[in-house]
Amino acid sequence: MRLYRSLALVATLLAFGVVALGAYVRLSDAGLGCPDWPGCYGHLLGVPDAPHEHAAAMQSFPGKPVESGKAWKEMVHRYFAGTLGLLILGLAILAWRPGIRDRTSPLLPTALLGIVGFQALLGMWTVTLLLKPVIVSAHLLGGMTTLGLLVWLMLRQISPRPVERPNSLRPLALLTLVAVIAQIALGGWTSSNYAALACTDFPTCQGSWLPTMDFGHAFALRRELGQTSDGGLLPFSALTAIHWTHRLGALAVLLSAGGLAIRLLRLPAWRRWGLWLAGLLTLQWCLGIANVLLSLPLPIAVAHNLGAAALLTATLALNFRLWHRPASREFAYLN
Repeated sequence: MRLYRSLALVATLLAFGVVALGAYVRLSDAGLGCPDWPGCYGHLLGVPDAPHEHAAAMQSFPGKPVESGKAWKEMVHRYFAGTLGLLILGLAILAWRPGIRDRTSPLLPTALLGIVGFQALLGMWTVTLLLKPVIVSAHLLGGMTTLGLLVWLMLRQISPRPVERPNSLRPLALLTLVAVIAQIALGGWTSSNYAALACTDFPTCQGSWLPTMDFGHAFALRRELGQTSDGGLLPFSALTAIHWTHRLGALAVLLSAGGLAIRLLRLPAWRRWGLWLAGLLTLQWCLGIANVLLSLPLPIAVAHNLGAAALLTATLALNFRLWHRPASREFAYLN
């Protein structure tokens, strides 16, 4: 059981790293640093560096000039993601061993293994379908789902200090979690459509509270990057609609998570949770505003993605504490 818990902890920490690397690759425009998958210009290890390797790569992939810097970013992300997949495979195998299976359900690690397999397919399609927005967004959501389920798996292994659970907070906590998940999806759609700088002022957008927006083209899923569903050029008003909707989602998270934090701060036993939630919410809002006003600097943009992961983790953990009742056999073992 100790090995299982250690493996779950390492996998959870690595998942945060994979989320950060994925954001870094996407935001540094290195998503197509390698035109093939799972290798890079035919290399499973490393990327073409020597002049003769560049020449061979350009011959095999005409029209795809080799940019070693971007290729290395993409491959490092793939190596980390592959390592995470192996750790989750190890968790799934261990979870079915009699000694562990008798204490905790193996279904969650098994489901995680299936999600990671689908994530690999999304990673491949991200490259082969040339950054199609719906695929890139789904890939980001898959990464956050993997992280969230690993966090839930970790929480099941921890025996929290007994404390009275305010059941009246459960609906608001669940609403906050749903709002955070929806906002992560909107953030992924904003990023995958390169709409983060459609509004460069705050709190208004293009000097107006309601700028010209095209929601029909903005949220059409079956289209290529930068194009409408019928193959035309995606209008700027569609990018504006995407960005504006993401801001609206941020407001919804502020109201739900802020309200939850205030209520938690009023309960002595839950004050620490309220402080954490309020702190993460404030930080995430500051990072979002800084991205707009400073024209999306890479470190702040990556930090904004990590802030979303941290906010997801916090709201997930809070819901776990409020809703989850460990099985008596597992509770007795952990205590």
